[in-house]
Amino acid sequence: MRVLIVNTSDTQGGAARATYRLHKSLLAQNIESQMLVQNKSSDDFTVLSEERKIRKYFNKLRPAIDSIPTRSYKDKTKTLFSPSWFGFSGIANKINEIGPDIVHLHWVCGGMITIEDIARIKAPVVWSLHDNWAFTGGCHIMWECEKYKESCGACPRLGSYREKDLSRKIFKRKQKAFNLKKDITVVGLSKWLNECSKSSSLLKDKKHVNLPNPIDTTIFKSFDKEESRELWSLPKDKELVLFGANDATSDINKGFKELSEAMQKLNDKNIEFVVFGSNKPKESQGFGFKTHYLGHLHDDVSLVTLYSAVDVMVVPSLQENLSNAIMESLACGTPVVGFDVGGNSDMIEHQENGYLAKTFDTTDLAYGIEWILNNEKYDELCQNARGKVLREFDSVVVSKKYIELYASILEEKL
Repeated sequence: MRVLIVNTSDTQGGAARATYRLHKSLLAQNIESQMLVQNKSSDDFTVLSEERKIRKYFNKLRPAIDSIPTRSYKDKTKTLFSPSWFGFSGIANKINEIGPDIVHLHWVCGGMITIEDIARIKAPVVWSLHDNWAFTGGCHIMWECEKYKESCGACPRLGSYREKDLSRKIFKRKQKAFNLKKDITVVGLSKWLNECSKSSSLLKDKKHVNLPNPIDTTIFKSFDKEESRELWSLPKDKELVLFGANDATSDINKGFKELSEAMQKLNDKNIEFVVFGSNKPKESQGFGFKTHYLGHLHDDVSLVTLYSAVDVMVVPSLQENLSNAIMESLACGTPVVGFDVGGNSDMIEHQENGYLAKTFDTTDLAYGIEWILNNEKYDELCQNARGKVLREFDSVVVSKKYIELYASILEEKL
């Protein structure tokens, strides 16, 4: 069985890291897997990309070029919107030249592939949804909007009031391409996103499967707390609350504003706050607690020791599919607090391995943090956290389910 995994990047970004983990877990199961990316950061020979320097440089410009159609919308929000019109990369031809048995698409925006190119792929397609883009008129985070259930238009992410706007045009392009490409199997990484896709007018007629991302629990596991704190120069006599994500303090979807409000409501004064994915700002952000800014982390060992150093992880995202941060923290035996949104409940079992706060309720978020920190059965919460990941998200467990899915698709093709 030859599998080609397609993603814009191999290691940069949450979707890329999750995708690369699946690729490695398939290789560990002796599946002939390759990964095709637009921007390669690793030196892994099983990851294919453009080798010529001029094309590598050009690939860096692709996201900016692809965004050109959105620039006439002066009131658009800062959330990502992908037209996926810029198609001079020959990506479909490259995929067909490789000739895999299964093409497994993941996050393929940023100018990597046009919507029309998807219909030109000859092999059956499995498509893992890392956000809302596949079934919307271009937005990656839909929040409260449900226009994807019909035909998009008057897009709130574009700040548009016209029905026949860019989102409607993209929707129609997807509709045509998806009608031509019959053999697409949609993987909803979380139960929530799976149900959203099934209710969309674009993908409702496709086969849907709910399968998560995998994580290697031989890497992500608990490390000695005192040694971890020494490594990070963190205090040993404080309760440490961790928050982190790419662009942790600037991406409005990551809930930094909501977390700031929750921190103001904490009564426990023995707390210190730890932030990764962001450097220390010029002006204090006024949490009321001493805050350690650790900047951007680039390797799993750093993440493991950091998760192990703290007492609780907070993921206050306003919309979340299947958070790498939650899964990683739980795998390291550190309980997590998050809002009860999206796929968070797939991983956080309320008051068993963490705390699911009422949606966008910062008072309940603060309560959840203190509930974990002051819990008499804290060690049990930690054990439950890792146990959940071992049962449901371990790379061996999950990769076998993907192999079964690939096999069933190929069997149907015969």
